[in-house]
Amino acid sequence: MKIKHLFSAVFLVLMTLKGNTQTSSQEKADKEYNKYAYVDAIDIYERVANKGYKNEDVFQRLANSYYFNGELPQAAKWYDALFLMNKEQDTEYYYRYAQSLKAMGDYAKADKILEAFNRKIATDKRGILFENNKNYLEQIKSNSGRFEITDTGINSTQTDYGSAYYNNKLVFTSARDTGGVAKKTFKWTNKSFTNLYWAELKADGTVGKPERFEKKINSKFNESTPVFTRDGKTMYFTRNNFLDGKRGKDDKKITLLKLYKANFVNGKWSNISELPFNSDQYSTAHPALSKDEKKLYFASDMPGTLGQSDLFSVTISSNGSFGIPENLGATINTEGRETFPFISDGNELYFASDGRPGLGGLDVFVSKIDAEGTFGAVQNVGAPVNGKQDDFAFIIDSKTRNGFFSSNREGGLGNDDIYMFTETRKLLCEQVLKGTVVDFETKKILENAKVILLDGQFKTIAEVVTGLDGSYKFNVECNKSYHVRGVKQEYETREIPVRIEGKSGETNLELQLEKRIKPIEIGTDLAKTLNIPIIYFDLDKSFIRKDSAFELEKILVVMTQFPKMKIDVRSYTDSRQTAKYNLALSQRRAKSTIHWLIKKGIAPSRLTGKGYGENHLVNKCSDGVPCSEAEHQLNRRSEFIIVSIQ
Repeated sequence: MKIKHLFSAVFLVLMTLKGNTQTSSQEKADKEYNKYAYVDAIDIYERVANKGYKNEDVFQRLANSYYFNGELPQAAKWYDALFLMNKEQDTEYYYRYAQSLKAMGDYAKADKILEAFNRKIATDKRGILFENNKNYLEQIKSNSGRFEITDTGINSTQTDYGSAYYNNKLVFTSARDTGGVAKKTFKWTNKSFTNLYWAELKADGTVGKPERFEKKINSKFNESTPVFTRDGKTMYFTRNNFLDGKRGKDDKKITLLKLYKANFVNGKWSNISELPFNSDQYSTAHPALSKDEKKLYFASDMPGTLGQSDLFSVTISSNGSFGIPENLGATINTEGRETFPFISDGNELYFASDGRPGLGGLDVFVSKIDAEGTFGAVQNVGAPVNGKQDDFAFIIDSKTRNGFFSSNREGGLGNDDIYMFTETRKLLCEQVLKGTVVDFETKKILENAKVILLDGQFKTIAEVVTGLDGSYKFNVECNKSYHVRGVKQEYETREIPVRIEGKSGETNLELQLEKRIKPIEIGTDLAKTLNIPIIYFDLDKSFIRKDSAFELEKILVVMTQFPKMKIDVRSYTDSRQTAKYNLALSQRRAKSTIHWLIKKGIAPSRLTGKGYGENHLVNKCSDGVPCSEAEHQLNRRSEFIIVSIQ
């Protein structure tokens, strides 16, 4: 398509639209259990945090815990702390923070956070564009190679496009010179106005010789893109604003496009009338009928359009009257041009757009319409239908999988040409998101866990409760991002993002939930129970580091909660230095740890300890084995073994 701009003049206008949470707070430990006591991890974290210890992971856990449980004022408190510590958080934290602030009535600050949320996305624009481009090219590649394309044999050296099925004929738009004496051309382009033509669809798959469509339909201005009812008695088509010899113009004296209706009576097309939602001030064009013929789809730039041209639909009542046109919405429409809709018998909406990532110009896209009338994921139909130029006006016979589309690609005969295709493989992307919910520590399957599926905006889509096998399953859309949230009593709520691939199959995601109410007994290592990875010591040192003090506060809270608890502190070193030196160093570290707890108010009689030197290494890093500093540091650790509770 050589003409790219829409509202310059009559012919340009015609080509324009062408180019146109869930759980309550957990109760405290049941102190009447005979064999076990319980520690609420969130409670421990909060007590430690309230003492002034700053830890990003803890702030995230606390804020999310309250947010997921609907306690937004408390969530706001910890999101405040999180953002004061580090403003560079993932985008979802900005969103949750703003929502929590609104619950506090602080709309001014919430608005600022939302502005920062938008700026963060804009700041990452290059990376986002790269990822999006990478993803859509992969999608197009996976969708490509499904068509065998041939020339129809009906193209002229002028413009030919916009075909439709009518009985055993193909009706299409053409600007070809008919050879008439009174040949009419548009003076700006010196091209003929377009009329409707038809050609027989032969049994051998070829297309017959084109003939001009009925004279009553073709006027001295442009006609294009018809669609016919199944009984062949009604047609809708596009024409310039011209009826009964009268030409309409907008405020700028431009003749725009309108949709018209005609009836087949006594072997002829007659009763031509314009549709009631037309206007002299905007264009409507390129009609398509729903499968049940109760809805008409079309392209327009009428008020309410999101972009240059959008797709709309309007209901057709049993008496032939029309409802109020409705924009198909942002699921389909963009700031660019959406045009040339077609509804297949499989209830798929095919359309052309230059507002979506594609291969160049207008590309053909498809979206499945579900039983409720909503649109599924929009997919590029791929090459070779789509290429570097404009590709549009796609129609398909759902039974034979044969069809036609228009393009101005190189190698064509005219400005735009009609191509014939056979679809060799359907574009069907079906994905299932499935997995099991298990205990983080024991990997035991968890039943009666609620699993919630959320979209990219954290809106709940579906939820299930796991059975005896701990499994969950959701039907999801290809090339789409989701969040999966696991909720179970006595466990921390967890949420995991997941991106679904652009090809049919299954996406497996195991959801590991960590207990917030954790059992302890004699022999329990509190370091493991409270997720204390290591009590860090610097090389050759035995003093308590600041980050170690944060971890020791957790031990202190538990020992305060259970005043009769006694623990044995066991300290270990890495293998560097001699065994004798390391044994002495670990002894000093154990004493240093015990001394810190005593200073915080723990009775000395409740604490024992010993250093074990380089015995019991947790990895391969023994003498003579090359290891990194990080690997060596894993061996510089402490254990806190419960030796008595009561």
